[in-house]
Amino acid sequence: MTDNNEIMQIEEVMEYLNIGKNTMYGLLKSGELNAFKIGKVWKIPRKSVEEYVEKALKKKT
Repeated sequence: MTDNNEIMQIEEVMEYLNIGKNTMYGLLKSGELNAFKIGKVWKIPRKSVEEYVEKALKKKT
């Protein structure tokens, strides 16, 4: 990942993390993945995705 200020859409995050729609919405609703909505559309900062991945890797060890 290159630009920490980039905003990702749900589909991009799902593809990057290789997860399904239910899992994605679960992460958003639980707050595990920091995001915000504009109207009905979720916006996910790339930095939030990176932080989520880092946390997940630390839990594993």
